[in-house]
Amino acid sequence: MTIRQQVTAEALTEAYLAGFAASGVPPSKIVEAVLPCTVDTTYFGRSLSRPVFLSYEQIAQLGADLEQLHAALTGLPQRIFGGSMTAFAQAVGVTPAQIEVVLRGATGAASKMSRADMYLDEQGFRVLEVNYGGGLGGLDGSVLNRVMVEQPFIGEFIAEHRLGYVDPLVGLAETFFSECRLDPGSRPVVALTDWPESFKELEQSLYQSAAVLAPYGLDCYPCHVGQLRYADGRVWLGERAIDVVYRLFMMEDLLDPAGPALIEPVLRAAERGEVAIFIPMDADLYGSKGALALLSDEQYRHHYSAEELASLDRILPWTRMIRPGPVTVAGRQVDLLEHALADQQELIIKPTMMHGGIGVVPGWLTAADEWRQQLAAAMDGPYVLQRRVYPTAEWFPTDDGPQQWWINWGGFLGSRGYAGMYVRGTPDPNQTVNMNTGATGTCCFHPMTAD
Repeated sequence: MTIRQQVTAEALTEAYLAGFAASGVPPSKIVEAVLPCTVDTTYFGRSLSRPVFLSYEQIAQLGADLEQLHAALTGLPQRIFGGSMTAFAQAVGVTPAQIEVVLRGATGAASKMSRADMYLDEQGFRVLEVNYGGGLGGLDGSVLNRVMVEQPFIGEFIAEHRLGYVDPLVGLAETFFSECRLDPGSRPVVALTDWPESFKELEQSLYQSAAVLAPYGLDCYPCHVGQLRYADGRVWLGERAIDVVYRLFMMEDLLDPAGPALIEPVLRAAERGEVAIFIPMDADLYGSKGALALLSDEQYRHHYSAEELASLDRILPWTRMIRPGPVTVAGRQVDLLEHALADQQELIIKPTMMHGGIGVVPGWLTAADEWRQQLAAAMDGPYVLQRRVYPTAEWFPTDDGPQQWWINWGGFLGSRGYAGMYVRGTPDPNQTVNMNTGATGTCCFHPMTAD
Protein backbone atom coordinates (compact mmCIF):
# COMPACT_ATOMS: atom_id res chain seq x y z
CA MET A 1 0.00 0.00 0.00
CA THR A 2 1.34 3.42 -0.93
CA ILE A 3 0.25 6.67 0.67
CA ARG A 4 2.11 9.19 -1.48
CA GLN A 5 -1.16 11.08 -1.86
CA GLN A 6 -1.58 11.13 1.94
CA VAL A 7 1.42 13.09 3.07
CA THR A 8 0.48 13.69 6.69
CA ALA A 9 2.58 12.31 9.51
CA GLU A 10 -0.52 10.59 10.87
CA ALA A 11 -1.03 8.74 7.58
CA LEU A 12 2.60 7.65 7.50
CA THR A 13 2.42 6.43 11.09
CA GLU A 14 -0.84 4.55 10.58
CA ALA A 15 0.52 2.85 7.47
CA TYR A 16 3.73 1.95 9.27
CA LEU A 17 2.00 0.47 12.33
CA ALA A 18 -0.41 -1.58 10.19
CA GLY A 19 2.37 -2.82 7.93
CA PHE A 20 4.70 -3.64 10.80
CA ALA A 21 1.99 -5.62 12.61
CA ALA A 22 1.31 -7.59 9.42
CA SER A 23 5.02 -8.28 8.90
CA GLY A 24 5.29 -10.48 11.96
CA VAL A 25 8.63 -8.95 13.00
CA PRO A 26 8.86 -8.91 16.82
CA PRO A 27 9.38 -5.34 18.11
CA SER A 28 11.98 -6.68 20.54
CA LYS A 29 14.05 -7.86 17.58
CA ILE A 30 14.24 -4.28 16.30
CA VAL A 31 15.28 -2.95 19.69
CA GLU A 32 17.92 -5.64 20.19
CA ALA A 33 19.37 -5.02 16.72
CA VAL A 34 19.74 -1.24 17.09
CA LEU A 35 20.87 -1.02 20.71
CA PRO A 36 24.59 -1.68 20.02
CA CYS A 37 24.84 1.48 17.90
CA THR A 38 23.37 3.60 20.70
CA VAL A 39 26.02 2.72 23.28
CA ASP A 40 28.48 5.60 23.83
CA THR A 41 26.11 8.07 22.13
CA THR A 42 23.63 10.63 23.42
CA TYR A 43 21.05 7.82 23.30
CA PHE A 44 22.83 6.19 26.29
CA GLY A 45 22.15 2.68 25.01
CA ARG A 46 18.35 3.10 24.84
CA SER A 47 16.08 2.99 21.79
CA LEU A 48 12.40 2.73 21.01
CA SER A 49 11.06 0.09 18.64
CA ARG A 50 10.40 2.28 15.62
CA PRO A 51 11.23 5.64 14.04
CA VAL A 52 8.79 8.53 14.15
CA PHE A 53 7.55 10.29 11.03
CA LEU A 54 6.85 13.83 9.91
CA SER A 55 5.40 15.15 6.67
CA TYR A 56 7.34 17.26 4.20
CA GLU A 57 5.03 20.16 4.99
CA GLN A 58 5.79 19.90 8.71
CA ILE A 59 9.54 19.92 8.08
CA ALA A 60 9.27 22.86 5.67
CA GLN A 61 7.14 24.88 8.11
CA LEU A 62 9.39 23.96 11.02
CA GLY A 63 12.50 25.04 9.13
CA ALA A 64 10.93 28.41 8.33
CA ASP A 65 9.74 28.87 11.92
CA LEU A 66 13.16 28.00 13.37
CA GLU A 67 14.75 30.59 11.09
CA GLN A 68 12.22 33.20 12.23
CA LEU A 69 12.75 32.24 15.87
CA HIS A 70 16.53 32.55 15.56
CA ALA A 71 16.23 35.96 13.90
CA ALA A 72 13.80 37.14 16.57
CA LEU A 73 15.95 35.88 19.46
CA THR A 74 19.20 37.31 18.15
CA GLY A 75 17.48 40.57 17.25
CA LEU A 76 16.25 41.18 20.82
CA PRO A 77 19.18 43.40 21.91
CA GLN A 78 18.69 45.75 18.97
CA ARG A 79 14.90 45.78 18.78
CA ILE A 80 14.06 46.08 22.48
CA PHE A 81 17.23 47.31 24.22
CA GLY A 82 18.60 49.83 21.73
CA GLY A 83 21.55 47.59 20.90
CA SER A 84 22.66 47.17 24.54
CA MET A 85 23.80 43.59 25.10
CA THR A 86 24.25 44.40 28.78
CA ALA A 87 20.62 45.43 29.21
CA PHE A 88 19.49 42.35 27.27
CA ALA A 89 21.63 40.04 29.42
CA GLN A 90 20.28 41.57 32.61
CA ALA A 91 16.71 41.19 31.37
CA VAL A 92 17.08 37.45 30.69
CA GLY A 93 18.49 36.64 34.12
CA VAL A 94 22.28 36.61 33.70
CA THR A 95 24.46 37.53 36.69
CA PRO A 96 26.86 40.53 36.51
CA ALA A 97 29.90 38.22 36.69
CA GLN A 98 28.59 36.15 33.77
CA ILE A 99 27.70 39.22 31.73
CA GLU A 100 31.25 40.55 31.75
CA VAL A 101 32.69 37.30 30.41
CA VAL A 102 29.90 36.67 27.92
CA LEU A 103 30.18 40.10 26.36
CA ARG A 104 33.95 39.76 26.11
CA GLY A 105 33.38 36.74 23.93
CA ALA A 106 30.69 38.27 21.73
CA THR A 107 31.50 38.32 18.02
CA GLY A 108 28.70 40.56 16.81
CA ALA A 109 27.27 37.73 14.69
CA ALA A 110 25.20 35.26 16.69
CA SER A 111 25.75 31.59 15.89
CA LYS A 112 22.90 29.82 14.13
CA MET A 113 23.83 26.40 15.51
CA SER A 114 21.02 25.60 17.91
CA ARG A 115 18.43 23.03 18.93
CA ALA A 116 14.83 23.90 19.76
CA ASP A 117 13.21 21.37 22.09
CA MET A 118 9.53 21.06 21.26
CA TYR A 119 6.32 19.20 21.90
CA LEU A 120 3.95 18.50 19.04
CA ASP A 121 0.37 19.25 20.02
CA GLU A 122 -2.82 19.34 17.96
CA GLN A 123 -1.88 22.74 16.49
CA GLY A 124 1.76 21.97 15.67
CA PHE A 125 5.20 22.31 17.20
CA ARG A 126 5.52 24.32 20.43
CA VAL A 127 9.00 25.39 21.56
CA LEU A 128 9.79 24.71 25.21
CA GLU A 129 13.38 25.96 25.12
CA VAL A 130 16.24 26.67 22.71
CA ASN A 131 19.73 25.30 23.31
CA TYR A 132 22.97 26.85 22.09
CA GLY A 133 26.65 26.25 22.75
CA GLY A 134 27.83 23.66 25.25
CA GLY A 135 24.28 22.41 25.93
CA LEU A 136 23.80 21.26 22.34
CA GLY A 137 23.52 17.48 22.69
CA GLY A 138 22.05 14.96 20.27
CA LEU A 139 24.15 15.89 17.26
CA ASP A 140 25.10 12.24 16.77
CA GLY A 141 21.46 11.20 16.49
CA SER A 142 21.65 10.08 12.85
CA VAL A 143 23.50 6.94 13.95
CA LEU A 144 20.08 5.55 14.80
CA ASN A 145 18.65 6.56 11.40
CA ARG A 146 21.39 4.61 9.66
CA VAL A 147 20.82 1.46 11.69
CA MET A 148 17.01 1.64 11.69
CA VAL A 149 16.93 1.66 7.90
CA GLU A 150 18.83 -1.66 7.91
CA GLN A 151 16.13 -3.44 9.93
CA PRO A 152 13.45 -5.78 8.51
CA PHE A 153 10.29 -4.01 7.36
CA ILE A 154 11.62 -0.58 8.38
CA GLY A 155 14.01 -0.37 5.42
CA GLU A 156 11.31 -1.49 2.99
CA PHE A 157 8.81 1.02 4.37
CA ILE A 158 11.26 3.92 4.17
CA ALA A 159 12.23 3.02 0.59
CA GLU A 160 8.61 2.56 -0.51
CA HIS A 161 7.57 5.96 0.77
CA ARG A 162 10.81 7.65 -0.28
CA LEU A 163 11.63 8.92 3.18
CA GLY A 164 14.92 10.35 4.34
CA TYR A 165 16.48 12.40 7.12
CA VAL A 166 18.89 15.28 7.69
CA ASP A 167 22.14 14.46 9.53
CA PRO A 168 22.75 17.04 12.29
CA LEU A 169 26.51 16.50 12.05
CA VAL A 170 26.44 17.70 8.43
CA GLY A 171 24.69 20.87 9.62
CA LEU A 172 27.19 21.23 12.43
CA ALA A 173 30.19 20.90 10.11
CA GLU A 174 28.76 23.38 7.59
CA THR A 175 28.04 25.88 10.34
CA PHE A 176 31.43 25.31 11.97
CA PHE A 177 33.39 26.04 8.80
CA SER A 178 31.17 28.99 7.87
CA GLU A 179 31.14 30.74 11.24
CA CYS A 180 34.83 30.10 11.96
CA ARG A 181 35.63 31.43 8.46
CA LEU A 182 37.53 28.31 7.46
CA ASP A 183 38.07 26.89 4.01
CA PRO A 184 35.67 23.92 3.66
CA GLY A 185 38.56 21.92 2.24
CA SER A 186 40.81 22.56 5.23
CA ARG A 187 41.14 20.24 8.20
CA PRO A 188 41.29 22.42 11.31
CA VAL A 189 42.80 21.27 14.60
CA VAL A 190 40.03 21.59 17.19
CA ALA A 191 40.18 21.49 20.97
CA LEU A 192 36.95 19.98 22.33
CA THR A 193 37.09 22.11 25.45
CA ASP A 194 35.12 21.31 28.59
CA TRP A 195 35.24 22.62 32.16
CA PRO A 196 37.69 20.91 34.56
CA GLU A 197 35.02 19.41 36.84
CA SER A 198 32.77 18.01 34.12
CA PHE A 199 35.79 16.85 32.10
CA LYS A 200 36.54 14.30 34.81
CA GLU A 201 33.31 12.49 33.97
CA LEU A 202 33.08 13.23 30.26
CA GLU A 203 36.66 12.74 29.04
CA GLN A 204 36.07 9.26 27.64
CA SER A 205 32.86 10.25 25.86
CA LEU A 206 34.65 13.26 24.35
CA TYR A 207 37.17 10.93 22.71
CA GLN A 208 34.20 9.12 21.19
CA SER A 209 32.83 12.48 20.00
CA ALA A 210 36.19 13.26 18.42
CA ALA A 211 36.02 10.02 16.45
CA VAL A 212 32.47 10.81 15.31
CA LEU A 213 33.49 14.28 14.07
CA ALA A 214 36.58 13.10 12.16
CA PRO A 215 34.68 12.06 8.97
CA TYR A 216 33.19 15.56 8.82
CA GLY A 217 36.58 17.26 8.42
CA LEU A 218 37.44 18.11 12.03
CA ASP A 219 40.55 16.84 13.83
CA CYS A 220 39.37 17.05 17.43
CA TYR A 221 41.26 16.62 20.69
CA PRO A 222 39.43 16.59 24.07
CA CYS A 223 40.64 18.75 26.93
CA HIS A 224 39.47 21.09 29.64
CA VAL A 225 40.03 24.82 29.47
CA GLY A 226 42.79 24.71 32.08
CA GLN A 227 44.91 22.46 29.83
CA LEU A 228 45.28 25.03 27.06
CA ARG A 229 48.46 27.08 26.95
CA TYR A 230 49.36 30.26 25.11
CA ALA A 231 52.69 30.96 23.44
CA ASP A 232 54.25 32.23 20.20
CA GLY A 233 51.01 33.82 19.00
CA ARG A 234 49.06 30.55 19.13
CA VAL A 235 46.92 28.49 21.46
CA TRP A 236 48.36 25.05 22.22
CA LEU A 237 47.16 21.73 23.57
CA GLY A 238 50.33 19.89 24.38
CA GLU A 239 52.45 20.29 21.23
CA ARG A 240 49.47 20.83 18.93
CA ALA A 241 48.65 24.33 17.70
CA ILE A 242 44.88 24.80 17.96
CA ASP A 243 42.82 26.50 15.25
CA VAL A 244 39.44 26.41 17.00
CA VAL A 245 38.32 26.06 20.61
CA TYR A 246 35.04 24.13 20.40
CA ARG A 247 33.33 25.32 23.59
CA LEU A 248 31.54 22.59 25.52
CA PHE A 249 31.35 24.40 28.85
CA MET A 250 28.27 26.48 29.60
CA MET A 251 27.45 29.84 31.09
CA GLU A 252 26.64 28.36 34.49
CA ASP A 253 30.24 27.11 34.69
CA LEU A 254 31.35 30.74 34.90
CA LEU A 255 29.85 30.88 38.39
CA ASP A 256 32.78 28.72 39.50
CA PRO A 257 35.13 30.95 41.57
CA ALA A 258 37.96 29.88 39.28
CA GLY A 259 35.92 30.75 36.18
CA PRO A 260 37.31 34.19 35.27
CA ALA A 261 40.93 33.08 35.55
CA LEU A 262 40.30 30.01 33.41
CA ILE A 263 38.38 31.75 30.64
CA GLU A 264 40.31 35.04 30.43
CA PRO A 265 43.35 33.69 28.50
CA VAL A 266 41.09 32.08 25.89
CA LEU A 267 39.16 35.30 25.38
CA ARG A 268 42.37 37.33 25.02
CA ALA A 269 43.72 34.85 22.46
CA ALA A 270 40.49 35.07 20.47
CA GLU A 271 40.57 38.88 20.60
CA ARG A 272 44.13 38.78 19.22
CA GLY A 273 42.98 36.53 16.38
CA GLU A 274 45.09 33.59 17.56
CA VAL A 275 42.16 31.17 17.78
CA ALA A 276 38.48 30.99 16.90
CA ILE A 277 35.82 30.02 19.45
CA PHE A 278 32.86 27.88 18.40
CA ILE A 279 30.19 28.57 19.67
CA PRO A 280 30.94 32.00 21.29
CA MET A 281 29.65 32.60 24.81
CA ASP A 282 27.05 35.18 23.79
CA ALA A 283 25.02 32.44 22.11
CA ASP A 284 23.96 31.22 25.55
CA LEU A 285 22.08 34.49 26.09
CA TYR A 286 19.72 33.61 23.26
CA GLY A 287 19.21 30.18 24.80
CA SER A 288 17.86 31.73 28.00
CA LYS A 289 14.20 31.03 28.63
CA GLY A 290 14.06 34.70 29.59
CA ALA A 291 14.61 35.49 25.90
CA LEU A 292 11.56 33.38 25.03
CA ALA A 293 9.61 35.34 27.64
CA LEU A 294 10.50 38.59 25.90
CA LEU A 295 9.31 37.22 22.55
CA SER A 296 6.08 35.97 24.12
CA ASP A 297 5.29 39.27 25.85
CA GLU A 298 2.54 41.33 24.19
CA GLN A 299 4.17 44.64 25.13
CA TYR A 300 6.88 44.03 22.53
CA ARG A 301 4.69 42.88 19.63
CA HIS A 302 4.98 46.22 17.85
CA HIS A 303 8.66 45.45 17.17
CA TYR A 304 7.74 42.57 14.82
CA SER A 305 6.15 42.23 11.42
CA ALA A 306 2.90 40.37 10.82
CA GLU A 307 4.85 37.47 9.30
CA GLU A 308 7.16 37.25 12.33
CA LEU A 309 4.26 37.42 14.76
CA ALA A 310 2.42 34.65 12.92
CA SER A 311 5.47 32.43 13.25
CA LEU A 312 6.10 33.26 16.92
CA ASP A 313 2.44 32.79 17.82
CA ARG A 314 2.49 29.41 16.09
CA ILE A 315 5.43 27.97 18.03
CA LEU A 316 5.75 29.80 21.38
CA PRO A 317 3.66 28.94 24.45
CA TRP A 318 2.80 31.80 26.82
CA THR A 319 5.99 32.55 28.82
CA ARG A 320 6.81 35.36 31.27
CA MET A 321 9.61 36.30 33.62
CA ILE A 322 8.39 35.86 37.21
CA ARG A 323 7.99 39.47 38.30
CA PRO A 324 5.36 41.15 40.48
CA GLY A 325 2.69 43.13 38.69
CA PRO A 326 0.35 42.85 35.71
CA VAL A 327 0.78 40.55 32.71
CA THR A 328 -1.42 39.94 29.70
CA VAL A 329 -3.15 36.55 29.54
CA ALA A 330 -5.56 35.76 26.70
CA GLY A 331 -5.89 39.44 25.89
CA ARG A 332 -6.63 40.73 29.39
CA GLN A 333 -4.38 42.07 32.14
CA VAL A 334 -4.07 40.11 35.37
CA ASP A 335 -1.68 40.08 38.30
CA LEU A 336 1.05 37.53 37.61
CA LEU A 337 1.05 36.00 41.10
CA GLU A 338 -2.74 35.77 41.24
CA HIS A 339 -2.77 34.14 37.81
CA ALA A 340 -0.02 31.69 38.78
CA LEU A 341 -1.91 30.63 41.90
CA ALA A 342 -5.31 30.39 40.22
CA ASP A 343 -4.06 28.51 37.14
CA GLN A 344 -1.44 26.33 38.84
CA GLN A 345 -2.41 23.14 36.98
CA GLU A 346 -1.62 24.77 33.62
CA LEU A 347 1.73 26.38 34.49
CA ILE A 348 5.36 25.41 35.05
CA ILE A 349 8.29 27.25 36.67
CA LYS A 350 11.64 27.06 34.87
CA PRO A 351 15.07 28.58 35.57
CA THR A 352 16.11 30.87 32.73
CA MET A 353 19.62 29.47 32.20
CA MET A 354 19.73 25.88 33.50
CA HIS A 355 19.57 22.78 31.30
CA GLY A 356 18.44 19.18 31.56
CA GLY A 357 15.30 19.84 33.61
CA ILE A 358 17.25 21.24 36.59
CA GLY A 359 15.07 23.42 38.82
CA VAL A 360 11.85 22.82 36.86
CA VAL A 361 8.64 22.86 38.96
CA PRO A 362 5.48 21.62 37.16
CA GLY A 363 2.39 23.13 38.78
CA TRP A 364 0.29 20.04 38.05
CA LEU A 365 2.67 17.83 40.08
CA THR A 366 3.14 20.21 43.02
CA ALA A 367 1.10 20.69 46.19
CA ALA A 368 -0.57 24.10 46.46
CA ASP A 369 1.49 25.22 49.46
CA GLU A 370 4.74 24.14 47.82
CA TRP A 371 3.74 25.90 44.58
CA ARG A 372 3.15 29.14 46.47
CA GLN A 373 6.56 28.81 48.16
CA GLN A 374 8.29 28.12 44.84
CA LEU A 375 6.68 31.18 43.27
CA ALA A 376 7.79 33.35 46.19
CA ALA A 377 11.36 32.03 45.91
CA ALA A 378 11.40 32.62 42.14
CA MET A 379 9.91 36.12 42.24
CA ASP A 380 12.31 38.71 40.77
CA GLY A 381 14.85 35.95 40.17
CA PRO A 382 16.11 34.19 37.02
CA TYR A 383 12.92 32.19 36.47
CA VAL A 384 10.07 32.09 33.98
CA LEU A 385 6.48 30.95 34.19
CA GLN A 386 5.36 29.00 31.12
CA ARG A 387 2.01 27.61 30.05
CA ARG A 388 1.77 23.84 29.95
CA VAL A 389 1.85 22.18 26.53
CA TYR A 390 -0.13 18.97 26.00
CA PRO A 391 1.78 16.84 23.49
CA THR A 392 0.02 14.28 21.36
CA ALA A 393 1.04 10.69 22.05
CA GLU A 394 2.81 8.35 19.63
CA TRP A 395 2.18 4.58 19.57
CA PHE A 396 5.10 2.17 19.60
CA PRO A 397 4.94 -1.60 19.08
CA THR A 398 6.03 -3.92 21.88
CA ASP A 399 5.87 -7.71 22.09
CA ASP A 400 2.99 -7.26 24.55
CA GLY A 401 1.04 -4.85 22.37
CA PRO A 402 1.19 -1.14 21.41
CA GLN A 403 2.31 1.39 24.02
CA GLN A 404 1.87 5.17 24.15
CA TRP A 405 4.91 7.43 24.44
CA TRP A 406 5.18 11.20 24.67
CA ILE A 407 7.87 12.72 22.48
CA ASN A 408 10.27 15.65 22.78
CA TRP A 409 11.35 16.77 19.31
CA GLY A 410 14.74 18.48 19.19
CA GLY A 411 14.93 20.41 15.91
CA PHE A 412 18.40 21.60 14.89
CA LEU A 413 19.12 24.81 12.99
CA GLY A 414 22.39 25.43 11.18
CA SER A 415 23.85 27.86 8.69
CA ARG A 416 21.72 26.45 5.86
CA GLY A 417 18.48 26.11 7.83
CA TYR A 418 16.82 23.00 9.28
CA ALA A 419 19.60 20.59 10.28
CA GLY A 420 17.97 17.43 11.60
CA MET A 421 16.15 16.06 14.62
CA TYR A 422 17.00 14.58 18.04
CA VAL A 423 14.01 12.58 19.30
CA ARG A 424 13.39 11.37 22.86
CA GLY A 425 10.35 9.91 24.55
CA THR A 426 8.82 8.82 27.86
CA PRO A 427 5.83 6.56 28.65
CA ASP A 428 4.83 8.97 31.45
CA PRO A 429 3.17 12.18 30.21
CA ASN A 430 4.04 13.90 33.50
CA GLN A 431 7.77 13.17 33.29
CA THR A 432 10.34 15.60 31.88
CA VAL A 433 11.64 14.11 28.64
CA ASN A 434 15.38 14.09 29.24
CA MET A 435 17.93 11.41 28.42
CA ASN A 436 19.81 12.11 31.65
CA THR A 437 16.74 11.19 33.67
CA GLY A 438 15.74 8.02 31.84
CA ALA A 439 14.10 9.02 28.57
CA THR A 440 14.46 6.73 25.54
CA GLY A 441 15.52 7.87 22.07
CA THR A 442 14.49 7.20 18.53
CA CYS A 443 14.95 8.86 15.13
CA CYS A 444 12.83 10.69 12.59
CA PHE A 445 12.19 10.11 8.88
CA HIS A 446 10.21 12.31 6.49
CA PRO A 447 9.74 12.92 2.74
CA MET A 448 12.65 14.91 1.33
CA THR A 449 10.63 16.57 -1.43
CA ALA A 450 7.09 17.87 -1.79
CA ASP A 451 6.06 15.38 -4.50
